[in-house]
Amino acid sequence: MTVVRIGTRRSRLAMVQAELVAQGITRLHPEVRCEVVGYTTAGDVVLDRPLEEVGGKGLFVQELDRALLEGRIDLAVHSYKDLPAELSPGVVVAACSPREDPRDALVLPAGAGPLPEGLPDADLVARLAATGLPVGCSSARRRVQLQALFGPSLRVESVRGSVPTRLEKLDRGGFCALVLAMAGLRRLGLEGRASRVLSPDEMVPAAGQGAMALCARAGEPRPELDGYGDAAAHLCVRAERAFTRALGATCASPVGAYARIEKDGRLRLSVFYGGRREVVCAPEEAEAVAARLGREVRDRGNH
Repeated sequence: MTVVRIGTRRSRLAMVQAELVAQGITRLHPEVRCEVVGYTTAGDVVLDRPLEEVGGKGLFVQELDRALLEGRIDLAVHSYKDLPAELSPGVVVAACSPREDPRDALVLPAGAGPLPEGLPDADLVARLAATGLPVGCSSARRRVQLQALFGPSLRVESVRGSVPTRLEKLDRGGFCALVLAMAGLRRLGLEGRASRVLSPDEMVPAAGQGAMALCARAGEPRPELDGYGDAAAHLCVRAERAFTRALGATCASPVGAYARIEKDGRLRLSVFYGGRREVVCAPEEAEAVAARLGREVRDRGNH
């Protein structure tokens, strides 16, 4: 039997995601036994400052890249949105998982009760403001789009940590609400905590949100991945990342990018950077079109 060592962060969500990948591989290849190996990354340790102040997304992948390149693991599983624009030399994305719900969700404290259906935004903001507490979110993308959606008076503060840690901070009275990724809530069996799911028209997701990247050593065959993955999801994620890369975005940039294949087979890319834009193109042109759009936005200085 072939043993494949899958590395990931030690957070509950990351371990669940790696186990999902392991199950997908063994369903396709019963002769393979997967072992999940957890690592504590620098991004998991430094939680008292915003991510952009302590090194950006690379903090979540450096230890795993080293383990991969040194042969201690065979694959590394990451939330695709956590991958830096440029991968470490010698590391490639060998496959992309099927994509979970890419949307963001507004989460109220436990016991707050469901939001009334069709509650006007003004009433929601008034309800949140009445608590005297901020809304917690972990990215500039969410903060800027929250204030664009609900008004600049909405008080928003940074919150770091795993999904359970953030929910604990919320439920203990540190925040009046959080904005979290629906994909993470679903994978943890916590989708019932979502008080209002924000459509991509309301809040453009982060590039790669909802997808998992399976990284491997460049040039090394990984037969256990034969048949695994979602080519359409990977095409969409590559287009999203092409936009953010051409834009020169960092983890501190308030940028969103979300692509999907329409019923007619065309790809629609929605982006947010100081404003919302959309382009529609043939799938085979998606990365080039996305990169061109990123350069146009960058050159206009529209942020």
